[in-house]
Amino acid sequence: MVKVEKFIPKAIDRIKEQAKGKTIIALSGGVDSSVCAVLAYRAIGDDLIPIYIDTGLMRKGETKRIKEIFEDMNLQTIDAKDRFLNALVGIKDPEEKRKVVGETFIRVFEEEAREINAEYLIQGTIYPDRIESDGGIKSHHNVGGLPEHIDFKGIIEPIDDLYKDEVREVAWALDLPEEICERMPFPGPGLSVRIIGEVTEEKVDVVREANAIVEEELLEQFKPWQTFAAVIGKGTGVKGDVRVHGWIIAVRAVGSRDGMTAEALELPWETLRKIESRISGEIASVARVLYDLSPKPPATIEFE
Repeated sequence: MVKVEKFIPKAIDRIKEQAKGKTIIALSGGVDSSVCAVLAYRAIGDDLIPIYIDTGLMRKGETKRIKEIFEDMNLQTIDAKDRFLNALVGIKDPEEKRKVVGETFIRVFEEEAREINAEYLIQGTIYPDRIESDGGIKSHHNVGGLPEHIDFKGIIEPIDDLYKDEVREVAWALDLPEEICERMPFPGPGLSVRIIGEVTEEKVDVVREANAIVEEELLEQFKPWQTFAAVIGKGTGVKGDVRVHGWIIAVRAVGSRDGMTAEALELPWETLRKIESRISGEIASVARVLYDLSPKPPATIEFE
């Protein structure tokens, strides 16, 4: 386990050594990037420029909440919804999807960096990201999903040797709010990896609403490591005595320590029934709801 009292000053010194002049940080609002933001601000002060990119692939209400949490850090918000959705048109392969998202992120950051003469980028890569990308399990948008050519002098990754539970320890030591310290992991490619096959605006809207319902029903009572909904295809159903060919939603809820392995939560039947009833009742285009029992391994936590 990380010894936070030693890690924090070393990380600050590391950023001071690597970051020269104005430096952008990719701030998503998750615990990883938030920890990096605080460390970087202590290291280089106002030379740090936090940028949040709204990809259109975020959870319900996420962009509004991120703005509220980080308003004191002079957060810059970039609306790139159309750009990301257009880049994903026709992309069905999960690895290609991750790489498209990764490249689009970098290109947007490069454009912003040129506007403010920033030559360095800080991002919240953690150790499991590197393991899964280097091991060929799946490319994380901030590691294996990055393009070969990057128009930055350097990418700085202050917490790339830490596991998620260690990052949370550092977050608490930095006096970040509980909402951030215990924030559930959310994939860098966003809802695009909770959609099997091609990403469309309709699928994003459906999975965003379904995901919000799952979080509302499970987060507070069951405190899962991660829980979400995914669109996995279409199937036949009946609504109001009328045949429908609607979306199939898979619900996922797992427990884990560091994200390297995970077990599906044994949820009460009445809880599962309520989730199914809400998703199929509140989202007109959903025909059926499934619960994923797969552990990691053999499955990964996210569907793509």
